[in-house]
Amino acid sequence: MSASDHIRKKLGTVPHKPGVYLHKDRFGRVIYVGKARDLRKRVSQYFHPSRRMGWDLKFNALLEAIHDFDVHVVRSEAESLLLESRLIKEFKPRFNISLRDDKRYLMLKVNLNDPIPNFVFTRLRKDDGARYFGPFVNSGALRNTLSLARRQFNLRGCRAFTPTAADYKHCLYAHLKYCTAPCVANVTREQYLEQVRAACSFLEGQCREMQDQLEAEMKKAAAAHDFEKAAELRDLMRDLRDTCKRTEKFERVPYTLPIAVNRVNDLEELARILNLKSPPHRIEGFDISNISGTFAVASLVSFKNGRPDRANYRRFRIKTVAGQDDFASIAEVVRRRYTRLLTESRVKRPERSEEGGEAVPQELQKLVNETARKVRRGLPVRREKENGGSRMEDGENRPDMGAGSVLNAAPAAVLASAMPDLILIDGGKGQLGMAAAELKALGLGHIPVIGLAKEFEEIHLPGQSAPLRPGLDHPAVKLLQRIRDECHRVANSYNAQLRLKRISESVLDEFPGIGERRKAALLKKFGSVRRMQLATLEQIAEVPGFGGKAAEELKKFLTARSTAVPLS
Repeated sequence: MSASDHIRKKLGTVPHKPGVYLHKDRFGRVIYVGKARDLRKRVSQYFHPSRRMGWDLKFNALLEAIHDFDVHVVRSEAESLLLESRLIKEFKPRFNISLRDDKRYLMLKVNLNDPIPNFVFTRLRKDDGARYFGPFVNSGALRNTLSLARRQFNLRGCRAFTPTAADYKHCLYAHLKYCTAPCVANVTREQYLEQVRAACSFLEGQCREMQDQLEAEMKKAAAAHDFEKAAELRDLMRDLRDTCKRTEKFERVPYTLPIAVNRVNDLEELARILNLKSPPHRIEGFDISNISGTFAVASLVSFKNGRPDRANYRRFRIKTVAGQDDFASIAEVVRRRYTRLLTESRVKRPERSEEGGEAVPQELQKLVNETARKVRRGLPVRREKENGGSRMEDGENRPDMGAGSVLNAAPAAVLASAMPDLILIDGGKGQLGMAAAELKALGLGHIPVIGLAKEFEEIHLPGQSAPLRPGLDHPAVKLLQRIRDECHRVANSYNAQLRLKRISESVLDEFPGIGERRKAALLKKFGSVRRMQLATLEQIAEVPGFGGKAAEELKKFLTARSTAVPLS
């Protein structure tokens, strides 16, 4: 069954109820999250012809990427808005623009253990022993409801953590009789706590009596032709109803994510098809990126327990390979990466045995076992001094993170923790063979290494002529695809960054008479050559070192170069 037939059949099962829908690509990744008052109508609109397809390029790109969808039914439209925000923050879909930041909806918080408890607004729920109400979609309704609750239950509204008698002199809440003023002992703490608990019950939805009272006052004001007051009471009733309804329903519905990558299952399936002793805890992937042999770079991405471990990503510039040679480039990167790990862990390169085997040395294995045994028993492990920092393979300084943070332990434990459980090479037999040869030369032939060929998503193993073809829907293949795609992204972005930097540098270097100081001043003011080209003559003349004549010459130079060389 094709993807379109599957979607058409699935649309018939979508209910006419409010909820959230999630569009997925062929790898099962969530690419868009939306909400709807009527799920059937809203989701069906994506797959019906419309005039929007003729002008909205982003919408067309989304339609082309949709391979499947899921829906999650909720009780109201307000709940769908809250769930949509939560899922967007969880999955970060690439076609969503709004709600991707760290902002959250408003909640109400009160800690009954405080000396004089107070209701405050917050957006983050913490494990601090306080009671939380919400989140609430309509913050204005929540603020009005809290004001009503403070007047009804005589609660304080001051911001002081523990108000004193000095604060009472200037407190309008106490003088207007909105607050019972526990700061001057007008009531005992237990009496004030009873007021706070009553307000908590009110915010939890037990507000029927209050609604009836407001409705009676509204009708009385309307009968007296005081329509302004009646309108205020009507709005207050609406805010009260929305606030109590929101809390009562949303807090008691146990939501689960409708889609989640089953990382444990993916890792177990990967270990099964590769005949590994256990699921790989840490996987490192390599990819090469270049354009006709220029700006050749490589990327290394690290996945820990099936999730990206960005602290241990690395980027490489290819140094010893001339021209476009992916095989030699992979060999160089693998050699540099694991030579550095061996050097940093202070373990000497093991000697080759007469049979050519590269098994882990007995002394090394003994140290690993001894260190692991001490850690399990809670015994202290002997540590050695280190410089406390490592360097990226392209020369940038970088603090130790992740696996590198344990480099102060015994050398054997350092090597065991720094090395991956599986290495993924983007490519077929050629790239895999070069990587396996380098690992064997370094004495690391015991580390499993595989290659993933893009055309049919074949998994190549060292020494085996026939590749594995588990299928595109296999969990292990999807995991390897996510690692491979992340390798592509890091390598391509680094390649593009170097190209833009080279173009900018070459264009400015060709301008006669410019030095490093004047070039730095230009880049500091405009940020890029493209912005320089768009700047006016007066803006260029404001840069130190450029008078009217020099600015005019630079403007002519950039205008001429912009027709021949792309500046962005």
